[in-house]
Amino acid sequence: MVKYQDQALDRTFAALSDPTRRALLARLGERDSLSVSELAAPFSISLPAIMKHLDVLTDAGLIVREKTGRTVSCRLTAQPMERAMNWLNRYAQFWSESFDRLAAFVEDNPWPTQPSTPPDDQSRAQASRSRAGSARGRKRSSPPGRKPSS
Repeated sequence: MVKYQDQALDRTFAALSDPTRRALLARLGERDSLSVSELAAPFSISLPAIMKHLDVLTDAGLIVREKTGRTVSCRLTAQPMERAMNWLNRYAQFWSESFDRLAAFVEDNPWPTQPSTPPDDQSRAQASRSRAGSARGRKRSSPPGRKPSS
């Protein structure tokens, strides 16, 4: 049973991963039922492409298609979205609790503030001497094609 639920959840998220399919679902969310031609009207893709998207949504259980005469109507079904929301809510709860613990930690242990006074002249001089010393110790390279003289 767990395997089936995982596969159903996979199909739901796979169906929701495409922006055209999400737009189709949004249009169905505005009305109870729409015919396939009404659904396809605002899209600049072909009717067969819309039908393929509807097949994916149907396989995921997100919509139900009903045929009345020659007209095929689509409507939303809630169960797959409910399962997806339950799955997401578990992780939202986990992250919310983690962020709450982090906020409590930061409030209990504030970062120490560093003084904004500039370093004294002695430490500046020391830094200058150490940089100068490293530049003096470098070996110079010989020009290309010449061997260094010994």
